[in-house]
Amino acid sequence: MHISTAALLRSTTAGAVPATLAQRFSTVRARSVALAAPLSAEDAMLQSMPDASPAKWHLAHTSWFFEHFVLAAQPGYQPLQPHWQVLFNSYYQSIGPAHARARRGLLSRPSLAQVLDYRTAVDARIAARFDEGSMDAQARRHLILGLQHEQQHQELLLTDIKHALWSNPLQPAYRQLQVPASAALPLGWIDNAERIVEIGAPAWPQHAPFAYDNESPRHRVLVAAHRLANRPVNNHEYRQFVEAGGYREPGCWLSQGWELCQAEGWQQPLYWDAHCQREFTLGGWRALDPHAPVSHLSYYEADAYARWAGARLPTEFEWEAAAATVPPAGHFADDDHLHPCTPAAATGSGPVQLFGDVWEWTSSAYAAYPGFRPLPGSLGEYNGKFMCGQYVLRGGSCATARGHVRASYRNFFAPSARWQFAGLRLARDGA
Repeated sequence: MHISTAALLRSTTAGAVPATLAQRFSTVRARSVALAAPLSAEDAMLQSMPDASPAKWHLAHTSWFFEHFVLAAQPGYQPLQPHWQVLFNSYYQSIGPAHARARRGLLSRPSLAQVLDYRTAVDARIAARFDEGSMDAQARRHLILGLQHEQQHQELLLTDIKHALWSNPLQPAYRQLQVPASAALPLGWIDNAERIVEIGAPAWPQHAPFAYDNESPRHRVLVAAHRLANRPVNNHEYRQFVEAGGYREPGCWLSQGWELCQAEGWQQPLYWDAHCQREFTLGGWRALDPHAPVSHLSYYEADAYARWAGARLPTEFEWEAAAATVPPAGHFADDDHLHPCTPAAATGSGPVQLFGDVWEWTSSAYAAYPGFRPLPGSLGEYNGKFMCGQYVLRGGSCATARGHVRASYRNFFAPSARWQFAGLRLARDGA
C-alpha cells in the first residue's frame, strides 16, 4: 500500500474533534486505512491465532457493519457484495451465519485491493445519505455506534498484527517508531475511605454522551476502605517477580492460571526475551524500559504478581471511583508511540496513568449491572452475550484512540488473554 504512513496518521489525528457526524465518520474511516498502510497484502491476511483476526478482515468487517446496520436499514437496499455478507459477519447470529472466526486467515479472496474498494464504496453511499438528508435518527445512532466499534477494531488491528509479526521467525517491525524518554516515578499509595459511589453511565441513546450498553444503568455501589497504587506496576517491578521464581512456584497462582502457565511454558510476559532484557514492540525489538508499565499480561499473571507483592487487583468499582476524579489523559494511539510509556511527573497526590498506556486488569468478573438492558435487535448481541468467563479491564492503552474511553468504559477479555496491552495497578484492603 503506497501511502506515506507518518503523514497519513498525522492527518487523521491532528486538530480538533470534527464538527459534524459526517466529518467524524470520514476521519475515523481514514484512520483505519492509515493504520493498515504499513502492511503488505500478505501481512494483511495473517491470522496467527484463533483469537486474532487479519487486518484485511478488520477493514472489511467494519465496513460490513456500516453497510448492514446503516445502509441496509433503508427499504429496497441492494448490498454491494451479497456473497461477502457471511464472510464479514462476526458473531451476529440473529442476522445469519458467519465464517468461522478461527478460519479468517484463509480468506485470500477477496483481495486487499477489493476490500479497500469495498470500503470506498460503503463510504460513498454513507456520504450520499448525508448529502441527501436521508440519515434518520436511528441511522445516526447506528452510525455513532459503528464509529465506536471501528475504533475498537483499530486497536485490535494493531494488537493482532503485532502478534502475527512476532510469530514470524524474522520478527519484523510493523513500522519504525520513536523510543520515548524514560523517567522513574516512585510507587505510592492513595488512601480511600469507605463510601458509596455512583458507577456506570446513563443508558445511551436515551441520554448523551455515548456509552455502551454494558456501562449502564448508572447505580450506587458501596466501596470499602482501600488503598490504590498511584501508578501501574512497571517492568522493573515485574522483572523482580520473574527473577524471584514467580513463574516456577504455584503459591501465588490461581489453579487454572498455574495449569495454563505450565501447559504453555510461560516464563515471562509475552514479547519479553528469555533474559528479560528486551521486548518485542510494533517498532521491533528494543531494550526493556524499567520504568514503563508492564504489559501483555494475562489476568492470571496480573493476579499472581499482585499476590506475590502482598496486594491484590482493584475491583472495577474502586478503579472507576478513582478515574472519575481525573481527566482521561495519557498516552494513546494518537500519540504514535504505540507502546506503553513512562508516566509524567506527578503533579499532585492523585493517581496517574489511569487512562492510556495499558489496560488495567481488575478483579471483577464481567457481568451485568443491576437493571442492564441490551440494545434492541441484533445490536443487543454486541456486549451482553459475552458476560460469562471474562474479566473487566479499565482505562485504555497506547493502542486505543484518544477520546474513545471514559471512566465508565468496561473492556473485557478471557483471563488467559495476553496479546492485548494489558497490565495492572495494585490495591490493598483498608485505608
